[in-house]
Amino acid sequence: MPTYLADILTAHRARAAADGRALPDLVEQAASTPPPRDFMGALQGDGMACIAEIKRRSPSKGDLDPDLQADLVAKDYVTGGAACLSVLTDVEFFGGSTVDLVAARQASGLPVLRKDFTVQEADVADARLMGADAVLLIVAALSDTELADCAALARELGLAALVEVHDAEELARALDAGAVLVGVNQRDLRTFQVDHERACALAASIPAGVVAVAESGIRDAADARRLADAGYDAILVGETLVRAADRPGQLRTLVGHAVGTR
Repeated sequence: MPTYLADILTAHRARAAADGRALPDLVEQAASTPPPRDFMGALQGDGMACIAEIKRRSPSKGDLDPDLQADLVAKDYVTGGAACLSVLTDVEFFGGSTVDLVAARQASGLPVLRKDFTVQEADVADARLMGADAVLLIVAALSDTELADCAALARELGLAALVEVHDAEELARALDAGAVLVGVNQRDLRTFQVDHERACALAASIPAGVVAVAESGIRDAADARRLADAGYDAILVGETLVRAADRPGQLRTLVGHAVGTR
């Protein structure tokens, strides 16, 4: 079986090892940029919210829309009722860029998650420097120390940290690190296979005070409704929306479902 996560992390950690920038300088520069938008607050309205994702390709599916214009897609997502955006900035594996994030944020006015593989604190500072409002921390990609340090720096810089888990053990690690925004990714990042039952199975283990997001494999309104019933406050949807002929229309079917209790 292919090990996508290992390949991606090897590349990102190699770049991190070659990064000679001084972290205190980066943090100082990041702290001086305009304040982030309230990413987590945007997910806590009435009914299920959606973090709509902008990505050109994925390692498992290949090209999704290699010629997409991030600003135009972002405007479609606003029309469809997205609460926040997720923008891939990984170049090598997903065809993303910082330019996409900046364009989408400017065009939409929405809070934006930098969707990338954070492996060091400098990546968190870079997220703020490029104008992101939230950063992704994947528990499977980080040691406990790295997770705690990156989460602490995100808090210091005013960024939301979407802490991504895949199972009960990773959820426990996320909560131990103080996560208040948890994403359950139904896609196994080692094989990129989707388990459509994973998020529902973990829902009851997520404390009531934590904002819960279900990620990956969300195909239609029935999937969104099932996840809302399980108590998820929001969903993160990429491929389904990027491939949709009518992106705003597709998005409207996914949002607003009544959220059950966990």
